[in-house]
Amino acid sequence: MNKIQNVVVLGGGTAGWMSAALIKKVLGNSVGLTLVESDSIGTVGVGEATIPPIRLVNKVLGLNEGEFLRETKATIKLAIRFENWKQQGESYYHTFGAPGKSMAFCHFHHMWMKGREQGVARDLWDYDLNYLCAEAGKFAQIQSADPMLELPFAYHFDAGLYAQYLRKLSEKAGVKRIEGKVERVLRNERDGTVKALQLEGGQLVDGDLFIDCSGFSALLIEKALGTGYDDWSHLLPCDTAIAVPSERRETTRPFTRSMAHKAGWQWQIPLQHRNGNGHVFCSRYMSDDEAQSILLNNLETKPLADPKVIRFTTGRRRKQWVKNVVAIGLSSGFLEPLESTSIHLIQSGIVRLLQLFPHNGLHPASVNEYNEQSEREFLQIRDFLVLHYTLNERNDSQFWKDMRELELPPLLKHKMDLFRENGKLFRDQNDLFLESSWLQVMLGQGLIPGDYHPLVNTMSDEHIRNTLNRISEIKAQPIAELPYHDDYLAHVMRSA
Repeated sequence: MNKIQNVVVLGGGTAGWMSAALIKKVLGNSVGLTLVESDSIGTVGVGEATIPPIRLVNKVLGLNEGEFLRETKATIKLAIRFENWKQQGESYYHTFGAPGKSMAFCHFHHMWMKGREQGVARDLWDYDLNYLCAEAGKFAQIQSADPMLELPFAYHFDAGLYAQYLRKLSEKAGVKRIEGKVERVLRNERDGTVKALQLEGGQLVDGDLFIDCSGFSALLIEKALGTGYDDWSHLLPCDTAIAVPSERRETTRPFTRSMAHKAGWQWQIPLQHRNGNGHVFCSRYMSDDEAQSILLNNLETKPLADPKVIRFTTGRRRKQWVKNVVAIGLSSGFLEPLESTSIHLIQSGIVRLLQLFPHNGLHPASVNEYNEQSEREFLQIRDFLVLHYTLNERNDSQFWKDMRELELPPLLKHKMDLFRENGKLFRDQNDLFLESSWLQVMLGQGLIPGDYHPLVNTMSDEHIRNTLNRISEIKAQPIAELPYHDDYLAHVMRSA
């Protein structure tokens, strides 16, 4: 192909407008940029919780935090609290922080395990500042050079409002928006690449590179190019979500709740103006009516709309870049929002494209690298989600019993076996989740190591106890001075 001069984004929503905003910000006027969407086509819109890399996107786009919080009705997210996942009545946190302070050759949890043997009875999360702030309902960005006082965070926000916010910024920056539905996809006879989109009414939108943000319909990557789909429902069998907004709580928690039910789980996401709620479940084990009843009976506040049913098949496109089409968002695949990765996959997909952008035409090496990185990312996230399900001790339903009997992917099984043997954690290349994330879920779900690193045996019992006490004191020190979460939000938005 010749030089890429015109990029066309098909579809709006978070995927479309995040793609347009980042391409415009990074590439400026070096390429023409057009976004095609139809107001009559709704978006799925359940991706309202994020993970810390979203802050990089906001920084690159030059967003003012106070304005962003106000425009998107956002709140702070420090963690996810998993309730009833191991057993009913038990809970644990997966925070964005890391417990304690790791040593050069072994992680903190080895010292913590040795300390437990000596009678130091604190929970692992008592050494985690994110957990302490989440439980206290407090937050502020801490200015400190001490790595033990790092407080990584992300956001909950209204995905529809976020898309509108990015649209406003993108159009102001020069992105051309065309309202319309695609009637036909025109392809080049010579090589099968997409040449243009023909809209209802006959308008042609031509381009050199097309970004498919058309959601589950995957109009370009699948319906036009027939890429194929890898179905992962044998590992993640939930296939339906029922979502409903509800009134906001009097105070907004700085964390997401994930509550396991009989055949799936429920999310609760606190926003400034409402709560986002949903029930993800497997239709082989539960009817829509029963799932909806469970959801409505477990709302903390009054519902604001009728429940919305969303069907999906967990998996991914076999390739996410084919010819001159790159799939971003739901068109590229779907992983249930258990760890809030949906919006991140949009972000990582477009960032990867910008890193490999084919300004002088398509080249196989770049396309192959993009697809290999995308596949690896999906697989790593998939395995992390499976970890939550397979490590359960629930006997109240056949769903949870069956999830314990999964034939696990080899790499996930190896990670679990290694941790079970001696508490060792090794992060795969470019794994989205750090060792501390794997640690918290493994321990939270009841996978207890049989041994710890020999380095801790070189320390005296007194040194271990004193070190654990000192770390605990340092982690707890900021809590008294931090503002409450709602007070922080109000302050930042006032000063925007």
